[in-house]
Amino acid sequence: MTLAGLVEDLRAEARRTNERRLLVVTGSREAGIDTAYSVVEAAGVARDDVSFVTTHEGFRYHRLPPSRAAELLGTTREVVVYDCHMGFAANALGQVAGAVDGGGLLVLLFPPLSALPDRLEALVDRVAVPPFDRSAVGDRFRRRLGETLTTHPGVAIVRTDESDDGTPAVSDDGRVTVVQDGLTHPERSVDEESPRAGATRRRRSPFPAAAFAACLTADQARAVDRLSALTDPGHAVVLEADRGRGKSSAAGLAAGALAAGGRDVVVTAPAFENAAAVFRRAERLLDTLDVLSTAANTDRPRLTASTGGRLRFLQPPAAAEAAAEADVLIADEAAAIPVGRLAAMLAAPAVAFCTTVHGYEGTGRGFAVRFRDRLAESPHRVDTVELTEPIRYARGDPVESWLFRTLLLDAAPPVEQLVVGATPESVDYRRLTQDELAADEGLLRSVFGLLVVAHYRTEPTDLVRLLDAPNFQIRALELDGHVVSVAVLAREGRLDADLRASIYEGQRVRGNMLPDVLTSQLRDEAAAEPVGYRVMRIATHHAVRSAGLGSYLLERCHSELGDRVDWFGVGYGATPRLVGFWRANDYRPVHLSITANDRSGEHSALMLRPTSAAGRALADRHTARFRERIGPMLCDVLSDVDAAVVVELLAAAGPGADGGPDLTDREWRVVAGVGYGPGTYEAAPGVFRALAMAALSTPIEELTDRQTHLLVRKVLQGEPWESVADGLNYASTSQCMREMGAVARTFCTVFGGPVAAAERERYD
Repeated sequence: MTLAGLVEDLRAEARRTNERRLLVVTGSREAGIDTAYSVVEAAGVARDDVSFVTTHEGFRYHRLPPSRAAELLGTTREVVVYDCHMGFAANALGQVAGAVDGGGLLVLLFPPLSALPDRLEALVDRVAVPPFDRSAVGDRFRRRLGETLTTHPGVAIVRTDESDDGTPAVSDDGRVTVVQDGLTHPERSVDEESPRAGATRRRRSPFPAAAFAACLTADQARAVDRLSALTDPGHAVVLEADRGRGKSSAAGLAAGALAAGGRDVVVTAPAFENAAAVFRRAERLLDTLDVLSTAANTDRPRLTASTGGRLRFLQPPAAAEAAAEADVLIADEAAAIPVGRLAAMLAAPAVAFCTTVHGYEGTGRGFAVRFRDRLAESPHRVDTVELTEPIRYARGDPVESWLFRTLLLDAAPPVEQLVVGATPESVDYRRLTQDELAADEGLLRSVFGLLVVAHYRTEPTDLVRLLDAPNFQIRALELDGHVVSVAVLAREGRLDADLRASIYEGQRVRGNMLPDVLTSQLRDEAAAEPVGYRVMRIATHHAVRSAGLGSYLLERCHSELGDRVDWFGVGYGATPRLVGFWRANDYRPVHLSITANDRSGEHSALMLRPTSAAGRALADRHTARFRERIGPMLCDVLSDVDAAVVVELLAAAGPGADGGPDLTDREWRVVAGVGYGPGTYEAAPGVFRALAMAALSTPIEELTDRQTHLLVRKVLQGEPWESVADGLNYASTSQCMREMGAVARTFCTVFGGPVAAAERERYD
């Protein structure tokens, strides 16, 4: 068979079914690139409809390096060629596949598939971490990749290297060695499918007919219709879809219709690039309706309408603050926005949350699990709509199903009925080896599914690490053979002296996050000498959360592995609940990042739990240093940290070696004067700062939660009285100030001695 003939057959079948086909070209890189050119020519597509994703330069077609493959998301191509020989990444594989239109070809250039377990050096480099070398990286994902390519329908494989008898795979007359032709011979034709309805206006919808005329599927029109409920306050709409279903376009049509109706619409997403499709569709609709006043651009992502409506993009923290002032808030890629931010957005009169269920950069199923209870408790009437019909290709597309199978994009935890009732007493603790995961597809899907639901940024590259990272240990709890909780531990530290010195001098090191921060940022060159396990992920099935399973799993990990290492550690975006969880499991804070994450607004906390003398020395000195610097930082670069987070972190750090506050007699008279007499807090803020640190480091039950937050926000963070009073719901600023007197009286009772008692008697 000629190469041109194979390409023509694949294209004809793909166009007839509105599906896509995958063509794998194996052999040397040079031969693969030459063959890719021949494939593009045989496909007969325009130059603008082709993209090459490769580190190789000099193409006459559109080219992107693999590191920028995400730029293809939201675009469509007839042919996309991905050169996997250099720069291969599992994330990029999903991103390039998502750009191929129905009737198109995805062309992957690979080494011989039999050699795949020993190749793809870029993938190995991403997984290799010191002190392990590249030879320690597993080949399980690469074997999985080769197996799915050779067994999945709709995948054609062409060999460009010589056969065993020396015959060239591509002859002078264009004939090729076809390992498999990738033809599925379907009976269905695109002409036989139901028409793409949606051009008619929905009855009783407040949206204009043009909004529905712009829909590409009946599914999309149904979503726009449900989003029209946002016209009235008190509504919340959850829009869920796999990638490629037109979710953002539906949100854009709704946003444009709302702005045309005079509404003030705020759109938010992790980055403006995520919401660009929303603005494109909204702008087009406003133009069609002849009400577009000001168009959007990347420097000023804002649309205005002659009706008085507007559409503006805000980052999640700013969108949460502006929610109550807008008429409507639309959060796109909501799964990538932390739950706390999403909850704050419920202050909007009407709100929509749009999320990708199976994405290449994370998942929306964690959103459903973590946020649904907050949504149910809100005063909004909640409506959920799911888009299932692909926009650019037919349902059941073999390239999509191959991608889902290979990258486990549709992995899910066990169904609830199988794990309900799990308790620490009823579960079995189990070590899961990477070989076991690779050999048991059901087990792998359960474990990866739990991790995906628990963490909004689980990516295909995380699957590679789970299977092949040499520094990983995986432990699980099972109920009757079903995984209910899983922990992924990464070995870090025990780096040689030369590497420790390089890190101290500024070199970044892969896969050693805790030693890296302690060495480079906190200037401790010896920090990377002890060895530990960082808890990278810990996830418990949502049906049995709050049953103590996470803490029990950690306890078993500590018992089994504690003798092998010097410490256990963790790094995460600090929230009161999470800090409380790690504190309850005896982890102590050693660092809090000075800047908040742009997406979450959370500061990253690092915590350690020592298991040896070397680990205790490391934890003791860094916890002490944390206590020393946190006070001055709270009134400076950490003045925006949530007070509840500060309360939990200081309690986890515990008291210093010097014990309680050491105040002079005069200072105690000042404190007693605030509590019992005419004194004011402003007379001695430094004294109150010392007392606040002591009271929060050794929590005392005499202080209420509101009083501890008062200490953080006023005394430690220096927030103005008016703002503190408003934030803590005091009736007035003067009432808030009087509350400081009550706190001073508690200080005198708990910490004060004879001087404080004498002052009290004087005023009594």
